Amino acid sequence: MAKGPSEPPIPKDKSETARAAIRAELTAAPVSARELGARLGMREKEVISHLEQVALGARARGERLQIEPPVCEKCAFIFEDRERLTRPSRCPGCKGERIHAPLFSLVAR
Repeated sequence: MAKGPSEPPIPKDKSETARAAIRAELTAAPVSARELGARLGMREKEVISHLEQVALGARARGERLQIEPPVCEKCAFIFEDRERLTRPSRCPGCKGERIHAPLFSLVAR
């Protein structure tokens, strides 16, 4: 059974940039890159590249990109030291592939 988005993506306002839209979504609640992509009508890969730039720009605004690390569902291994923003493909502990994606949010310093 294929999983589809629960509601159609909201068309982006042409006056708002992709990064501004991502920043707005990140201030509301922690969200994964896949959820951001679904909400904004973007591919997950595009969202990741924008997130890297949002993290750099957040410092100038007195904010920081907070990342809740991915967690393995099978053995509860937490990927604390992971620097990449993407979801890992496999757990180093149990070799399981069911891993919760990292969650992102913007917080004030």
